[in-house]
Amino acid sequence: MTTRLSLFDSPMFLGFDHFEETFNRLRKNASEGYPPYNIEQTHENGLRITLAVAGFTMDDLDVEVEKNQLIIRGRNKEEDEHRLFIHRGIAARQFQRSFVLADGIEVLGASMDNGLLHIDMRRIEPETTARKIKINQSPNSKTLKAIDVDKSKKNDV
Repeated sequence: MTTRLSLFDSPMFLGFDHFEETFNRLRKNASEGYPPYNIEQTHENGLRITLAVAGFTMDDLDVEVEKNQLIIRGRNKEEDEHRLFIHRGIAARQFQRSFVLADGIEVLGASMDNGLLHIDMRRIEPETTARKIKINQSPNSKTLKAIDVDKSKKNDV
């Protein structure tokens, strides 16, 4: 039996197992090349993902966010059987493109323009959550007192 080790197996990373799942999804999605996309920063906290979805209508596309993952799906309706293509260079295949979103990224909306699907997002600055934890003395603990030693007296041996 082979055990796969991970950085997140360390006891120093409590509760980070979901990161390994995220990295596995990223590795899987990195090999996908369709449809092509751009990611741009629109202002200090604004982001936009633009996908080239020529041949798809708004009804053919689905955009959703689930567990910090933005998922875009495209499904073309059945085409007219009477169309005969001499050359078909515009892809009409189904696709699913996923993006893992960091905590604090909010999807604002999506729009279509000239065969491009734009998804606008913004980064929300997190509130600081640092707090002091009071240290209480356990009711069962005994307080040990230091022993006073008189250093002026020398032991004669």
